[in-house]
Amino acid sequence: MATAIVRHGLRSALRLRASSPRASPASKRFLSSSAHHDEAAEASKWEKITYVAIASSTSLALYNLSKPHPHHEEPPAYPYLHIRNKEFPWGPDGLFEVKHH
Repeated sequence: MATAIVRHGLRSALRLRASSPRASPASKRFLSSSAHHDEAAEASKWEKITYVAIASSTSLALYNLSKPHPHHEEPPAYPYLHIRNKEFPWGPDGLFEVKHH
């Protein structure tokens, strides 16, 4: 299920990126070509870091959830825990339970 969520997120991100309107190269103004290159490289770097972080955290969560974990023992059925000194108004069978004789 976690891989399906990650896959859906990646598809959505790629679809969003592909459908975003792009300006024609003639309409863009570059005041400094190195600044634009640095911004694109930085964005690309953080996009890759994000994908790696998603994949690694998902795999770590799956690993932790797949390991056996301790189960607590059931407490002893002490008789004093279920004392009924007075009948319930709906009877001894329960509110919606009907015992068939």
